Amino acid sequence: MSKSILVLQIDAPHFTVELHESMLKIDLKEGAKSEIKKGVEARSSLGLILGRILDMFAPLHVKLSDIDSVKADNTGNVKISLPHHRDIVIPLEPKDATKLVDKLNEFIPVEKEKELERIMERHKLQRIEQEERTLAEEELITSGAGQQMPIPQPTGVRKVEEEAEKEIEEKEE
Repeated sequence: MSKSILVLQIDAPHFTVELHESMLKIDLKEGAKSEIKKGVEARSSLGLILGRILDMFAPLHVKLSDIDSVKADNTGNVKISLPHHRDIVIPLEPKDATKLVDKLNEFIPVEKEKELERIMERHKLQRIEQEERTLAEEELITSGAGQQMPIPQPTGVRKVEEEAEKEIEEKEE
């Protein structure tokens, strides 16, 4: 996967927000992580659990194609709606919030379109592979005497191949 270009970076007191062409990254700064860990160190089991949770979920990386909508309120809170997940709320300065929402609304449709194209291409390749497997199975079907059994009219790859051969023959004439 190619490295994406950094479009926007916002430094808040306890975290950093980075918007790349295809991903939004939110990372707690080391000071914020250690403050939270120190706050729960008195209870070692709780500290271990929270420490592991923080290490797992911070940084938070969200693909832009996964975002449903982005909105900012007057106080600067950016609300990011994700399907099948809780919404993400990022507290920012109103100016930074507006800038982030504008950039996200610019890049999200582009990434959704790219993701749709990737999905369609993957499904197309899967259909071609399935048709090729079916063709190979049809060719292997033989009777007990070694004679090839009659095969029904082609419906997939064979039909496309026959049409292509006819076009080539017509062009040569």
